[in-house]
Amino acid sequence: MKATPSSSHWICNSCRATPRRTYRPAFKHSAFGLTRKSSTTSTALYNGTPIHTRGVLPDSPARTRFAPSPTGNLHLGSIRTALYNYLLAKATKGQFLLRIEDTDAKRTIPGAEDRLYEDLRWAGLQWDEGPLVGGSYGPYRQSERLGIYKSHIQRLLDAEFAYRCFCTPERIDELNRRRHEKGLLLGYDRKCTHLSKAEAAEKAHAGEAHVVRFLSPSVWPRYYDWVFGKSGHGLHRGMRLLVDEPVYEDTILIKSDGYPTYHWANICDDHDMQITHVVRGSEWMTSTSLHVALHRSLGWIPPTYAHVPLLTSEQGQKLSKRTQDTDVATFRANGYSPEALINFAALLGWSHQEKKDFMDLQRLTELFDMKITRGNVKVSFKKLKHLQVHYARRHIEAGDDIFQQIVGDVALALVNKYGAQRILTFTGDRQLRDVVASMLRLRFLTYDTPADYADNLCILFKDPPEVMPDFPIAPEHIHLVHYLQIAATALTLVPKEQWTDSVHHANLTELETRPDHTISTTDWKKLLYQYLRWAVLGQKDGPAVSQCMEILGRETCLARIQQANTKLREMELREAQPVLEQQGWKGDVDGKRRAEKDYNWTSYALQQDKENRR
Repeated sequence: MKATPSSSHWICNSCRATPRRTYRPAFKHSAFGLTRKSSTTSTALYNGTPIHTRGVLPDSPARTRFAPSPTGNLHLGSIRTALYNYLLAKATKGQFLLRIEDTDAKRTIPGAEDRLYEDLRWAGLQWDEGPLVGGSYGPYRQSERLGIYKSHIQRLLDAEFAYRCFCTPERIDELNRRRHEKGLLLGYDRKCTHLSKAEAAEKAHAGEAHVVRFLSPSVWPRYYDWVFGKSGHGLHRGMRLLVDEPVYEDTILIKSDGYPTYHWANICDDHDMQITHVVRGSEWMTSTSLHVALHRSLGWIPPTYAHVPLLTSEQGQKLSKRTQDTDVATFRANGYSPEALINFAALLGWSHQEKKDFMDLQRLTELFDMKITRGNVKVSFKKLKHLQVHYARRHIEAGDDIFQQIVGDVALALVNKYGAQRILTFTGDRQLRDVVASMLRLRFLTYDTPADYADNLCILFKDPPEVMPDFPIAPEHIHLVHYLQIAATALTLVPKEQWTDSVHHANLTELETRPDHTISTTDWKKLLYQYLRWAVLGQKDGPAVSQCMEILGRETCLARIQQANTKLREMELREAQPVLEQQGWKGDVDGKRRAEKDYNWTSYALQQDKENRR
């Protein structure tokens, strides 16, 4: 294998052509498809489709499709594929189709199809044609198109580009076992090609179980991938199958139950629905030469293929489709907004020239091109969190319907986490939704998802300790305890109807003036806010004090500040006792002066209290 220049992604030479190698096609178009030829062709016929410059959109409208199977939930990789197809169609004034590939009945999960519709519509990716909306090229469920596939396979049989195979599964297993033991590639030995068309048709008409296989070419066609450039199998892969016992890559197109395989249904639908561009994951590059060959066998022009890189974890491992962490349903349940998820998915391999990464679906449509990276994309969900915070803040500031939904989701998350009784004790006579709305509007902590926000609000709901710990104050500042008590008490004098963040913020601003010359203004402010947080929240760090006081409410703050002041008074007495025993009490004169100073320092709060009592 030869690595491509990308350091994070490689495609083996059996999937991606080496640009220096000259390609000599083995077929030319006939009335029914391809016939042998010996001359070379020009680069323009490399895959029979127009060659698009990487990153440049076509001039004509693109018809794209998203074709999921109803075998599970829509995951992050799928929503990215759907998004890129949607954006390509909308950016070129084309159409975006939805097709349900439900031919594998054994793997179909009940309800999965309806969830696909819900997730796509939630993300804003409304399809122009497909189930529920109709269109001129339906039906759009493969299980409803079986007659179409049989009609096309008959054309391929008549042109002798396919044949019926009556080998039993046991014989195929034995053939593969022998080759596996010899270390050879697996394939089919074309035993059934000795049957004439009449003999094969007679056996099939008699009801003998069989499949229909594609008569693979000796040289697989290469194609021009919109992202990776010239790609394809080439000659050498077919030659490796002819070592020792010859076998061939004669892919099954119609299974023994009459249902088409993915490959056959896929190319028939793309042709019949006039799909011009297919954007899909790079894991399908190994199948694209087959798809191109099938198109050309019937004289059809294949669509332009663009393969987008794989998504991996930050450790470089492929993201699993089976983990719920990457399901769109899980993102929805966790409270992520569609704008955030779509924005996040768009950035997983697509580069843009904007200064910021914030782009809603409309902006993405305006900016989108096919500048897709070729290397695997490491997914960091920190980016999703960052985008989620941005879009949530936009809805909170707008106060729109989504904001009301966020309020309800947070309220439910709080009840689930802390219990109804504790929530009722916390809110008192206030409505929980009103309290939550205030938290969000005040930017009290950063909101990302309801569950995470509820977790972070534990500072409000934790039970106060039975024995309050000492406030961590330096010995040289112990004489300032009295001023801290006065400041905290002054804040509680605000009446209930004025108990708001703005009022508390204004009062705190006045209290930031240092009470005496023994401490700098900066150190006093730091000490004051540490004490108030310790009193209100039980910790010296945290959100803005004024916001905490509004959210906790007057009664809770009053009780907590009284408890804190009592504790602080006990600390002051313990520290001051040795000094009092040595120096004695200075008397009423000094006490009177101290009281006058304290009164002047907090006169604004006391004056407000006097006016309230009139």
